[in-house]
Amino acid sequence: MATWHCVKQCGACCHLDPAERPDLETYLSPDELKLYLSMVGEEGWCINFDHSTRECRIYPNRPRFCRVQADTFQEMYGVEPRDLNDFAIDCCREQIEAVYGDRSQEMLRFDQEVGI
Repeated sequence: MATWHCVKQCGACCHLDPAERPDLETYLSPDELKLYLSMVGEEGWCINFDHSTRECRIYPNRPRFCRVQADTFQEMYGVEPRDLNDFAIDCCREQIEAVYGDRSQEMLRFDQEVGI
């Protein structure tokens, strides 16, 4: 069975372009939306994403909306904790495909590391 976990040095989720996420205000509070928009930098990438290391500079202190946790996903998206694993895998695959492509090294590495 595939088990979700964050695949290091991917960064697909750090591509925050609001044009690709038109429903942000449906799951972010007004303050979170303001923070989210303030984090969008050049070409839609998060200003906290280090492109050279492909890691988040604020990972331990990242906002709630950057965390894959059962309580957060239940509150923000209505995802039941028992469904989080499959939901997170689907979200990551969708985002990796959108950012890097469905046959990218990032997708291949993600699939391999989570056991798809």
